[in-house]
Amino acid sequence: MISPQRRQEIIDALRRGTVPRTSLDALAVGLERFEAALEEELRKVVSGGSVFKAVRGEYGCGKTFFSRWLGDRARKMGFATSEVQISETETPLHRLETVYRRLTERLATADTPRGAMRNLVDGWFFTLEEDVLAEGTIDPGDQSRLLERTGELLEQRLEKVNRAAPMFSAALRGYRRARAEGDPGTAEAILAWLSGQPNVAAAAKRLAGVKGDIDHFGALSFLQGVLIVLRDSGQAGMLLVLDEVETIQRVRGDVRDKSLNALRQWIDEVDSGRFPGLYLVITGTPAFFDGHQGVQRLEPLAQRLHVDFQTDARFDNPRAVQIRLPAFDLERLSMVGRKVRDIYQSHAAAPERIGRLCDDALVRDLALAVGGKLGGKVGVAPRIYLKKLVADVLDRIDQFADFDPRAHYALKIDEAELTGIERQAMGAAGVDQIELEL
Repeated sequence: MISPQRRQEIIDALRRGTVPRTSLDALAVGLERFEAALEEELRKVVSGGSVFKAVRGEYGCGKTFFSRWLGDRARKMGFATSEVQISETETPLHRLETVYRRLTERLATADTPRGAMRNLVDGWFFTLEEDVLAEGTIDPGDQSRLLERTGELLEQRLEKVNRAAPMFSAALRGYRRARAEGDPGTAEAILAWLSGQPNVAAAAKRLAGVKGDIDHFGALSFLQGVLIVLRDSGQAGMLLVLDEVETIQRVRGDVRDKSLNALRQWIDEVDSGRFPGLYLVITGTPAFFDGHQGVQRLEPLAQRLHVDFQTDARFDNPRAVQIRLPAFDLERLSMVGRKVRDIYQSHAAAPERIGRLCDDALVRDLALAVGGKLGGKVGVAPRIYLKKLVADVLDRIDQFADFDPRAHYALKIDEAELTGIERQAMGAAGVDQIELEL
């Protein structure tokens, strides 16, 4: 049973045309085949291992939904998660320092949906203090000695990463000192620097004994440090999603090559055991994985990601380094629509009317109508379909006693509300509106 709050979060997201961030098991259709293998891999990460996974699928097949569904499951197992959308300008894949910054900005845990970095660092220091006090050699009231011993334990815990990124532990020491001295402004500035933010005040960096900004080469070392903090503060590990990596196909050739090499570096570092506690997921289209402007452009990367998809999709190996998501068909789309209808109905003001006026036949007819106006490409229809179902049908039934979708609603798809791929599927360039009676 979904709580009223979770139900509202799901419905609000679908009404906006976005993927909900929580309780995605309630909407999942066709992902059962992956559950056992993913559970096995997550448990491997909990045990100190690391995993790399590539997820392929056409636009609209649910790659973002899949990654958030996996993130939801991971957080329930005690993981911290972060979802980074790769883009040409905001987060280019070859600028690992920018990827690291976005990673820390979007770090989430079960009780902190975003921006969890400070809570994790504070929790880590609390754990260190508890470990120090458990030694029984320091009076809890001796703050000076407690701070000193905590710093010593910090160095022991970060010994491995300190060899590659000594400024990571230096920044943690500076943050702890600023907090202990009652200087929250400086502590926040140091934490911002530790999170990869640029333009941090020089005075804060001097107090921590660091300089400059985190660069491309330091980013991966700092990620090692974050994973250690996560582990010692009680988290099971980190699930990191790099979404829409296919965008690197649109950049200049030299930048594309750097991005592909950065991806190869990620894979090799995960395989080498450098990042215990990391589950790294990338998502992309088949054209990215198979085309000459994508993975195939870099032979070592193509070798690492190669999986045979020539056999029947029923026999795809969910344990493989690359998995493919099945495209939506009318039945799957209708099934998701029925799940959304049932979730909406569970806490609606007029549940009886919703069940009667938005029955299974209407849910299917709307799916057929939206898919039809998108050139029959049901695979690109889920986002706009669920938005129409919630905002145009369910909301109106719930609010207006005399509204009957069969009598009063005509499906309208405005070009302005479509993404570029949806617009191409509809073939509606230059057309303001398209109407279709249900």
